[in-house]
Amino acid sequence: MSKPFSQACENNRRPILEILARHLADVRMVLEIGSGTGQHAVYFGEHLPHLIWQTSDRRAYHEGIEAWVTEAGLDNVRPPLDLDVMVEPWPVDTADAVFSANTAHIMSWPMVVEFVAGVGRVLPPGGSFLLYGPFSYGGVHTSESNEQFNRSLKSQDPAMGIRDFEAVEALASEAGMALVEDNAMPANNRLLVWRRTDQRR
Repeated sequence: MSKPFSQACENNRRPILEILARHLADVRMVLEIGSGTGQHAVYFGEHLPHLIWQTSDRRAYHEGIEAWVTEAGLDNVRPPLDLDVMVEPWPVDTADAVFSANTAHIMSWPMVVEFVAGVGRVLPPGGSFLLYGPFSYGGVHTSESNEQFNRSLKSQDPAMGIRDFEAVEALASEAGMALVEDNAMPANNRLLVWRRTDQRR
C-alpha cells in the first residue's frame, strides 16, 4: 500500500523532538498512543536511537503504521499494538514514558478520561506523559484558528472538540501525575508534560 501521509506531522516533528530529547534522555521504552500514520514514530525513533518506540493505535490504522515502520527498518521502532483506550486491559503493562499527539480533541470526553487514567496505570513513578495538541485555557481558545478548528470538529462529531487544559490537568492529577511543563508550540498547539508521582487523589 502507499503510505499514509500527514503534513502536520512533517511540520511539527522537529519542535516536538526538541522537547522529547530533553525529557526522554534516560528513558528506555516509550509507548506512543494513537500513532496515526506512523510518521512520528519513525522520525522520533531515528533521532532517539537509545530508546524503544512502541507504536499503538486501533487496528484500522495498523496497515499504514506498519508501512512506515517497515520501510524505515529501524530496530528500535516496534510494530503497532492494538490499543483502544476504552478497552481494558491495555496491551502494555508498563512504559517508561507515554507520548501522544493530536488525539485528545478527536476523542469523546469519556475516552479522554479513560485515556489519561490508563496512562497513569502504565507509568512508573518518575515516568513522563507528553501530550501534544491544541488546548483551551479557562474555556477560552488561544487563537481564532483554534476556535474555527473546534467548530469544524464539532460539526463532524459533537463529541469531539479542543479540550480545556484545566479539565485535562485535573484528570492527570487524579491519575497521580504532576504537571512539569506547558510548552508553546507552532500553529497554536501545546506540548504538556506530566510526571508520575507516588500519590494519587
